[in-house]
Amino acid sequence: MTHPAKLSAAATPMGAGLAVRTHHLDQRYGKTAALTDVNLDLAAGRIHGLLGRNGAGKTTLLAVLASQMPATLGEVEVGGRSPFEDETMMAQTCLIRESGNVVGDESIAWNLDFHALARPTFDPVWAQDLLDAFGLNPKAKPDKLSRGQRSCVGAVIGLASRAPVTMFDEVHIGMDAPTRQRFTDLLIADFAEHPRTVILSSHLIQEIEYLLETVTILHRGQVVLSADADEVHRQGLTVTGPAARVDHFTAGMPILTTRDLGPTRQVTVYGQVDPAAVAAAESAGLTISAPGLQDLFIHLTEDAR
Repeated sequence: MTHPAKLSAAATPMGAGLAVRTHHLDQRYGKTAALTDVNLDLAAGRIHGLLGRNGAGKTTLLAVLASQMPATLGEVEVGGRSPFEDETMMAQTCLIRESGNVVGDESIAWNLDFHALARPTFDPVWAQDLLDAFGLNPKAKPDKLSRGQRSCVGAVIGLASRAPVTMFDEVHIGMDAPTRQRFTDLLIADFAEHPRTVILSSHLIQEIEYLLETVTILHRGQVVLSADADEVHRQGLTVTGPAARVDHFTAGMPILTTRDLGPTRQVTVYGQVDPAAVAAAESAGLTISAPGLQDLFIHLTEDAR
């Protein structure tokens, strides 16, 4: 069964959203390098994942893409143009941080009106529907809300903006599990009707990986992987079956994780495996599947600690 996110991508019309590209992008804070030689090519009209450990440079990269700071070195293009100090391009991008990008001592309704003035694609009618969906009172002030509720306000602004480039930086923080699911369901449904370029940055890899059409992993300010999600999953495989058979098949392979449940063992390995060997393993009763994105992420950034 094809996931809805894949269906929506296939149906995305040409020109929906804006392409995002960087070329040899460096970003420094004094002597500290936040980003080094970052080269990205994110196609328009897709949902892109941006992953990295704390301090990897994700927030800095999104801030540069959103025109909130100039690049120290290199080139940044959104829709083929440099976005910095370009009012037209800035109106077509929306970056929602975990704080929600709100004026805390003004009402939610005031904040929605403010963002509606800044972005021509903002849908105020849907914004009101989203407030209802998240159980938010438009008269409430963000400063008086819980962390999760403030995150919901940011989610409402980001979704309702329908900006050609919409970026969510840890928007899930503070939300409980049902609310996080509501956010992703709303994002998928609206993306199908109003395709745009979406960049999701989150530590909740297992919850969002089914949404992602491409994956970019930053590590210490550098890109260690940027590819289609299907290609990323081909970087390894997960083998499940009787422990002895699994161990025999995976002998000599780089092992990422091992999990046991009674006599059954599940091992995730990294690297390409000969298709003939995979077919033989399946014939022997082993179950072969794509590895989880989180296991690959941990492996590719394992020297971060």
